[in-house]
Amino acid sequence: MSQELISRNPDLQRLQDEGYEMEVRRGYLLLHSVPYVNSQCKIAMGMLVTDLTLNNDQTQRPGDHQVWFAGDQPCNRDGTIISAISCRTATQTLCEGIEIHHRFSCKPPDGYPDYFEKMTRYVEIISNQAQAINSSFDARTFKPIKSCEEDSVFVYTDSASSRAGIASLTGKTALNKLAIVGLGGTGAYVLDLTAKTHAFEIHLFDGDEFLQHNAFRAPGAPSFETLEKKLAKVDYYAGIYGQMRRGVIPHNGYLDDETVKQLTGFDFVFLCVDKAAVRKLVSGFLHDQKIPFIDVGMELEMIEDQQCLIGTCRATLCTPDKSDHFKQNVSLSENGVNDLYGSNIQVADLNALNAAMAVIKWKKYCGFYQDCYKEHQSAYAINTHQLTRDEIVGEKPA
Repeated sequence: MSQELISRNPDLQRLQDEGYEMEVRRGYLLLHSVPYVNSQCKIAMGMLVTDLTLNNDQTQRPGDHQVWFAGDQPCNRDGTIISAISCRTATQTLCEGIEIHHRFSCKPPDGYPDYFEKMTRYVEIISNQAQAINSSFDARTFKPIKSCEEDSVFVYTDSASSRAGIASLTGKTALNKLAIVGLGGTGAYVLDLTAKTHAFEIHLFDGDEFLQHNAFRAPGAPSFETLEKKLAKVDYYAGIYGQMRRGVIPHNGYLDDETVKQLTGFDFVFLCVDKAAVRKLVSGFLHDQKIPFIDVGMELEMIEDQQCLIGTCRATLCTPDKSDHFKQNVSLSENGVNDLYGSNIQVADLNALNAAMAVIKWKKYCGFYQDCYKEHQSAYAINTHQLTRDEIVGEKPA
């Protein structure tokens, strides 16, 4: 339970002060030991749960009027269903340790002004029937809940996941060590997307400075004063994303035959470099270490007579079980396809798209998204608006 979060919010603090057995976990507010009557007219204990709408860890007006309930269907003292709360029954795991069985709806004309009013209204509807049988039963137990601060990577609560009801999935991306090699346009967007996941450590590898041209193909809007500092890219990004989360670790320098060993022991690597020699070095090391990785690439070309760009965005997944396709789809030589990239044509929207392709594929690999085909090679052609999938190892869905 985040005691600091409770103490900063009068509505949550009031619930605690009045003796409710409450807990805040993973963006959810839990009220334990809520007495209710089951269909056999027996008194039992259930749990009310709602997601928290937060801003800067301050509670806002509840986003909806509904709550979840863990337990049997609450009834009147005669065993009939309570009509004051419409119910939808479905067992669901909101996040680890929180399994609920019903969804209740009781909407006042003006909604609920805060979480104290919302939760106590549901307690009143459900527990009044239990107290009609035995007045000694009360949800205000004054029982202390053992304080156990969340081991969260975020500086503030991930209320987006709880609000969407997908907090149970976030643990699938909670890798111990994730690496991004190269923080050019695409690598920076990979960081922007992975920073919102529950990976414990995100290591950044790059030896360049963050300069003016980088600002036009990277997330965010750096100030003129920031550009004047000529910060190392890894320090610039670690500073920005360190405001939101812990575990963003900068490594200022280029990878070579010796420093590539820093990638030993990583769970997953995003390879976002534009130099074939570096790609060859790092991919070879990751192959040998059996570390899964995704290599990204943008190949853009100017059509002079039409004054427009054509090209592709590519994301290639390699795993310990499948890597034979890598050399067939990715240039490891400074000649050929890489000459197109040598023109250094990059555009922010395509950098973002390329990064999204890579991160979505990584989330599929983690099990966050369903992956029917388990393709290891994806490419998007701009001019024909085609997205292809190749190197498929999954079975085609029926």
